[in-house]
Amino acid sequence: MTRRTLAALVLLTALPALAAPYVVRAGDTLYSIARANGTTVDALLQLNKLPGSALEVGQTLQLPARGAVPPAATGKPGLPAPLPAGQLAPTPATARIAGVNITVPSSLRMGDAFLLGLSGERAAQATVRFPSEVGEDVRMPNEVLRPIGGAGQFVVVGRVVLGKTTPVVYEVSLDGQLVRGRIPVLGLEDPIQHLNLPPSVSKVLVDPARAAEDALVEKAYARRTPQAWSRPFAPALKGVAPTSSSFGQPRTYVAGGPVAYHFGTDYPAKAGTPVLAVNDGTVVIAGRYPVRGGLVVIDHGAGVVSLYFHQSRVTAKVGQRVKRGDKVGEVGNTGLSAGSHLHLEIRVRGEGTNPAGWTGRLWPR
Repeated sequence: MTRRTLAALVLLTALPALAAPYVVRAGDTLYSIARANGTTVDALLQLNKLPGSALEVGQTLQLPARGAVPPAATGKPGLPAPLPAGQLAPTPATARIAGVNITVPSSLRMGDAFLLGLSGERAAQATVRFPSEVGEDVRMPNEVLRPIGGAGQFVVVGRVVLGKTTPVVYEVSLDGQLVRGRIPVLGLEDPIQHLNLPPSVSKVLVDPARAAEDALVEKAYARRTPQAWSRPFAPALKGVAPTSSSFGQPRTYVAGGPVAYHFGTDYPAKAGTPVLAVNDGTVVIAGRYPVRGGLVVIDHGAGVVSLYFHQSRVTAKVGQRVKRGDKVGEVGNTGLSAGSHLHLEIRVRGEGTNPAGWTGRLWPR
């Protein structure tokens, strides 16, 4: 009998009886659903083959029948045994260390934000690193990260830097034990977009004030404050779809210029259209700058910030606490811009991630 066949038999014999499916509602977490239905987070993760703890409103979950005992609670095969220090976990990875379960996505694309899930009574005590960031063009590579969450269910938000196609390597440490795993990364394969902006627009790229602008934004990227949001992320504009200037697309701004990635998503809209905060947080930048134009930056905590470029009017104030959907400014055509639109970025510890992976979700997925 092959190892794959044996694993399939273990899963078949371990599946519990099912109750009626559950449809996720706003404010639900895996922990709250498990508690209300007499089961465990681990059982829900296994039964629904979830890559992490993120949920979407309207998502359907299978629930074990009340009284069914999850495989991990019986001492029978259900979760893999702890991996020896230094050994790579399989992909998709579900590993265990010092009584804490670890889950990660089976694969990623460059520019993705993703979750490394930790569950168990001692999950909050684990630390996480991404050593594959060493040597990459990434801010604060291999930073020691502490999990976020509660009630035995925690997450660490990861990011895949644009231009990266080598695997993401993660390490989870607890009580002197170490689990190391790897997640494959796929490219975006978008063609290079040549904008060839006229000198009247591109001159802002060499504006003497650009260095101060960049330094201010870098300071916002370095913030590490507690998570401020508790609801899914919302669109920054109502009823406006993004343009073909997709997130992550390589582009040149002037003829013969260097190729750079597009770290956000562009939304065409009439000047004066209200720009809305995508989630709760604190405004840390609000003003007019050479490249980003009318700019608002919101710190959402947990290393996540959102940026809103090219606004004609900024209404938010530095230090202001905003709620999801609050107006922070108005669409415009300021800075490095050749037409009225909003450029939206959502960054994780300073690296651009795809806004589409956040919209309508409490966590990226």
